Amino acid sequence: MRLRNVPGAEEYVASHPLVIKNAARYRGNWKDTFEHPDNPIHIEIGMGKGKFLLTLAKDNPSINYIGIEQYSSVLVRALEHYDKDEEYADMDNIRFLCIDAKDLPEVFSVGEVEKIYLNFSDPWPKERHSKRRLTSRQYFERYDKILAFDGIVEFKTDDRELFDFSLEQIDLAGWVLLAKTYDLYHDPTMSRGNVMTEYEEKFNAQGHPIHKLIAMRQ
Repeated sequence: MRLRNVPGAEEYVASHPLVIKNAARYRGNWKDTFEHPDNPIHIEIGMGKGKFLLTLAKDNPSINYIGIEQYSSVLVRALEHYDKDEEYADMDNIRFLCIDAKDLPEVFSVGEVEKIYLNFSDPWPKERHSKRRLTSRQYFERYDKILAFDGIVEFKTDDRELFDFSLEQIDLAGWVLLAKTYDLYHDPTMSRGNVMTEYEEKFNAQGHPIHKLIAMRQ
C-alpha cells in the first residue's frame, strides 16, 4: 500500500500528548494512562482519519478508547480532527498509538482489551500476503492474547472476498461467529447504533453493500 508523505506528520505525532510513546512499557497497565482507569478499554486497529473512534469516544464517556494506526501520515489526520473540531474538545477517554498491529501482544497483556474494531481493513488481495490481513487466523491468534475472556471483534468491509475469507478464518481460528450480515443497512438488528467511518460513507453513497461480522473466542 503506497501512502502519500505528509510533511511534518512524524513531528506532529511524536509531540502530541495523546499519542503514547514506548507503548510496550504500559503493557498490563493501560488503564493507568486514562483519567478514569476503571472504564473498559476498546481499540480500533487501522483507524484512518479517526471519525469512527472519535465519535464513539464522544458518545460513550464510560469507555476508554485507543486508536491504533501504523503510519504517522494517516494518524496525523485523526489528531488534527481531535485538535481542531470543537465537538471533541475536553474528551479524556481516548489515546492513540502509532504501531504495527502485529506487535499487539507485546503492547497489551492478556485480558486488557474488551473489544476490537476492524473497519475497512487493507484487503491485501494477493494470496501470498494473506497472513497480513487483519482478519487472518494469525491475527486472531494475536487478538486471543489481549482480549478479555468475553471480548469480541467487530469487522466491517465492502470487500466481499475479504469478508468471506474472514468468515473462513474465524472457523479455522476456533472462534465463534456471533452475527453476520452482507448488507448492513438492510439489517435492522446489525445496523442499530452503527457509526460510519469515512470509507463507509463513501462506499454507501456509491451503493456498495456493507458487510459486518461479530466474533468471539470459544
